[in-house]
Amino acid sequence: MYTKDGFADVLHRDGFEGSWLEWLLRETEVSHAKIRRYDSPDEHPFTPRSQLPDPILPPLSYPPLLHDPTSLNVNPRILSFYINSIVPAITRTVTERLGKVNDDGNYGSAGTRDIECLQAISRRIHCVPLLPLLVHPSHPHPQPPALESLITKPAVEAALLARLEKKARWYGAELGPDGEPEEKGGRKVRPEEVVRLYREYIIPLTKEVEVEYLLHRLDGLSQSQIDELMKSG
Repeated sequence: MYTKDGFADVLHRDGFEGSWLEWLLRETEVSHAKIRRYDSPDEHPFTPRSQLPDPILPPLSYPPLLHDPTSLNVNPRILSFYINSIVPAITRTVTERLGKVNDDGNYGSAGTRDIECLQAISRRIHCVPLLPLLVHPSHPHPQPPALESLITKPAVEAALLARLEKKARWYGAELGPDGEPEEKGGRKVRPEEVVRLYREYIIPLTKEVEVEYLLHRLDGLSQSQIDELMKSG
C-alpha cells in the first residue's frame, strides 16, 4: 500500500506512478477540491494543487490573513512520518498479538482510514497560522529561535501529553463487560507510542509551521501598515 511497486500493475493503467495510498489520496482530493475543501485556509491537500480541479461551487469569504497559509504546506513530511513511524507503530502491535505478520487484504478500508488520519493530522498542524497574529503583532522581525521559545509552553505540552496518554489507553483498549479497559486483552496501539509520536513529530512540526508563518506574516506590508498593526495589537 505504501510503496510505488505495490500496485504498479493496476495503477499504471491509470498513468499513475505513485503508491496505492498516494493514488487514493489523489482520487479523494480531486472530489474534495471540487466542493471547495481546499479553499479553506486550514485545509491543505497532499496532492499538488496544480493537479486538482477548480471548485464547482462559488467561493466562500474567509477573514483576511496577513500571509497566505497555503504556501506553508508540510504535508509531504506528514505523509513520510505517517508511513515510516505511525503505521509501523500500529501494525507492530497487531503483529505481536497474532505472532505473525498479517495481511488481511483490506486495502480499500485501510486506505480510507489512512486518509482520515492524514487529513486530521494535517488540519491539526496547519490550523495554527490562523491564531498567532492575535498573540504576536508587536514583534515585527524576531528570529526563529526567539519565536519558538515564545510559543513553547512546557507546562501546556506536558498536560496535553498526559491527556493524550489517557485517551490512548481508552480508545486503544478492548473494553470488558463493565466498560473498563481489559489489560489482558491487549491493546490496538501502545499509549506510550502515541505519546512519543505526538511529542517527537506532531508538536515540533506544529511549532515549525507557526514559526514559519510568523516569520513571513508581514511580507509585502509597508512600514506604515506594520506600525498600524503594532498600534492595534
